[in-house]
Amino acid sequence: MKKNSILITVIVFAGLIISCGNNNSTSKETDSSDVATFDLPAMKKIIKDKSDKFTHAHITRDTAYLNNIFTKDANVYSPNSDIITGRDAIATVNTEWVNYGIKEFTEETTSFFGNENYLIDEGTFYLRYGEDNITDKGKYINIWKKENGEWKICSSIWNTSLPLTTTE
Repeated sequence: MKKNSILITVIVFAGLIISCGNNNSTSKETDSSDVATFDLPAMKKIIKDKSDKFTHAHITRDTAYLNNIFTKDANVYSPNSDIITGRDAIATVNTEWVNYGIKEFTEETTSFFGNENYLIDEGTFYLRYGEDNITDKGKYINIWKKENGEWKICSSIWNTSLPLTTTE
C-alpha cells in the first residue's frame, strides 16, 4: 500500500512539472554563469512575498492580483473539480472563490526548491470563510516559472487534510 502511495505521488508531481512546460518555446541551454548566479534563498523570499500577497488578495477580493499571479497557460488542480486551464478560466473561478467571503487565509512553506527555470513551494494552508466560518486546513504545491521576466504560478494543487468544520 505504501509503495502505491509513493508511486501515485511521484506520478502526480511529474504531471505537475510537465504541465508547466511551454509548448511554444524553444530549448535554451543554460551556461554556467546563469547557474552560478542563481540564489535560491533570494528566490524563496520573492516567492514568500508573492504568496503573502496571494493569500491577502483572497481576503480583500483583489481578483486583478489573483488573475495575474498565474501564467497564461497555468493549471489549477482544486479539490473535487476538473483541471482548470488557462488564465481566463482561472479568473472566472477566482471570482467564485473570493465570493465565499474569505476571512483568513495563510500558507506556510514546508519545503522550497528549484532552479532558474522552476521553483517549487510545498506547504500547508489554513482557510476560514463564509457566513458559518468554515475552517479548512490542508496542503498545497505551487510550481512557479518565469513569464515575461516575472515569477508566476504555472501549476497549483491543494487538498484538505481534515474534515471541514464550522465555528460560531
